[in-house]
Amino acid sequence: MMDRPLLLLDVDGPLNPFRSRLAGLHGYTTHRMRPALWMSRRAPDSPSARRGLRVRLHPTHGPRLQALPFELAWATTWMHQANTMISPHIGLPGDLPVIEWPELFAHDPDGLYWKTRPLLEWAAGRPFAWVDDMITAKDRAWARAHYPAPSLLLRIHPRHGLRARDFTTLTRWAASLPGA
Repeated sequence: MMDRPLLLLDVDGPLNPFRSRLAGLHGYTTHRMRPALWMSRRAPDSPSARRGLRVRLHPTHGPRLQALPFELAWATTWMHQANTMISPHIGLPGDLPVIEWPELFAHDPDGLYWKTRPLLEWAAGRPFAWVDDMITAKDRAWARAHYPAPSLLLRIHPRHGLRARDFTTLTRWAASLPGA
């Protein structure tokens, strides 16, 4: 049996539509969190550090993601904290694989998004779909030219987060793979 394709998940943008003014009207709930990377950029006694980062999450995203024909993994700067801080609020298991970035926000010599090269290396030739708010046409073209397996790089607008049409796109793409 062929392994299921990977679905590589970013948090901010796809799961946390941080640019939305109307997230609450669309079923998202607000949580205050203190992820390590975010906290490292604040004075510990600052009002924003005391308040925490506002994170909007939709409680149905976990079951909807698990129903897709993918193996889920985190591709986020939240790294392992996605399992402890995000998963419980959306109904995902707390032990999903995590891409551990060799260097956060590294400059790419070809102008790719800093996650692109390490993510493709981590996927190790397996078919994958990646949802992120920072994917560009340049990243898609580079993956098509340099990655040996099918890939779907799906940009999610940070004002909307994952929507029904994105779940449809992911399902159709997985069904189009050889051996699906």
